[in-house]
Amino acid sequence: MGLTEHLALVLAACLLDALIGDPVYRLHPIRVIGAWSLGWERLLFAVGLNGRVGGVLHWFLVVGGALAAWWGVRSGLGALHPWAAFAWDVFIAYSLICTRDLLDHGRRVLEVLDDLPQARARLRMLVGRDTEQLERDGIVRATIESLSENLTDGVLTPLWALCLFGLPGLILVKAVSSLDSMVGYKNERYGRFGWAAARSDDLVHWLPARLSVPLIAAAAALLKLHPRLVFRAARDYHAMLPSPNSGWGEAACAGALRVRLVGPIRYGGTLVTEAYMGDTDWPADLDAGHLNSALRLILVAALLALLLGLAVAPLRLLMPW
Repeated sequence: MGLTEHLALVLAACLLDALIGDPVYRLHPIRVIGAWSLGWERLLFAVGLNGRVGGVLHWFLVVGGALAAWWGVRSGLGALHPWAAFAWDVFIAYSLICTRDLLDHGRRVLEVLDDLPQARARLRMLVGRDTEQLERDGIVRATIESLSENLTDGVLTPLWALCLFGLPGLILVKAVSSLDSMVGYKNERYGRFGWAAARSDDLVHWLPARLSVPLIAAAAALLKLHPRLVFRAARDYHAMLPSPNSGWGEAACAGALRVRLVGPIRYGGTLVTEAYMGDTDWPADLDAGHLNSALRLILVAALLALLLGLAVAPLRLLMPW
């Protein structure tokens, strides 16, 4: 694929995502990957391969299957006409880029923030924590946390993977993220089986998570927020979260908005933390204005990420595929 075609693919996918949003249909690639993962998981557990070896095999079967499915359809369409293959690539890339979907989830919470039961219900689409007892400030904090964490996982890593490595890179990171969300848990069933999924997810997001900090600082500067607080907040507070990656974007957003995030969090009725992320003189009683600023911050950061991705896209020509 030449540079012009590659840039056209990236821009077309991002434009479709901005105009239409994430497509909802039965054979969405993420749903197919999920079903494929579950099928192989059941088979491997049935034959006793429920440890690390089985998990590694599961990883290759799922990721390799996703890449093979895309390539097989593309090869068949390419035999009919090159434009058919390009249209397939655009459709798959568009299906796996979900910036608008992330922002839409945040806006849906913002729209009903004065109706707490409905806001809690919409927040459950974004977070896994208990939401039944959250007041408005807790709902806003949780929404901002989800937006900032998913900026890396859902926007930066997939977009930059597409720009640098083409569709194989995008498919790989989305398959890895899907695997992590399905089996990457530290519990009795998946503690060993999900090791490969969890570690590979940490690896693919490692650099984008750290690059999110200067990106958020640049977005904060453009929006006249608090860019000078971004780097210090990221340095001081990123380790509050157990993930090696998600704390960077969340702490950077806390600094950019000059607010405290996290606070009391419950899972299954159990309080897991009461600590706040941010300086003690930053507000924690957040409202619609803070959430609106966070949405604007994520949007501008995503646009800057696209510009950066397009700038480094010529490096795609060095790839062997």
